[in-house]
Amino acid sequence: MVYLRAVLGAAAGYSTSLSGVAQFSEGLKQVKLEPTALPPSLLKVEVFREAATIFMLVSVGLLAAPNRQGRWAMFLWTFAIWDVTYYVTLWATIRWPSSITDTDVLFLIPVVWVSPVWFPLLVSTLSAGAVLLARRPILRPDSR
Repeated sequence: MVYLRAVLGAAAGYSTSLSGVAQFSEGLKQVKLEPTALPPSLLKVEVFREAATIFMLVSVGLLAAPNRQGRWAMFLWTFAIWDVTYYVTLWATIRWPSSITDTDVLFLIPVVWVSPVWFPLLVSTLSAGAVLLARRPILRPDSR
């Protein structure tokens, strides 16, 4: 949603450089940005982008594993890596979020989901950890 804030800021005469996006986003902390306030065409593009991302992640799961359990694991794994990479990249390029308590719009479909940044990072970390733990062989005592 950070770049959408920049788009809206550009319409209002703000800079659209990376530093301008970060400054504009910081200024919006006090203002609640409702996705429904976006122009309908921009909201439509964002919903399709989100659907395409989910389609891509599901496709990776379907292609990468032979059974249902493996497919779910691959979906969770790729989603977790994608999500953490998304926030790390945002921070590395524009220094947003400035804190893991900053609020972000997580999803627009099926409904708008908003939460502090720490929540998707926690869920992604736990998901990746669960996939890694599930891959470990179960140690059983030798029954002789």
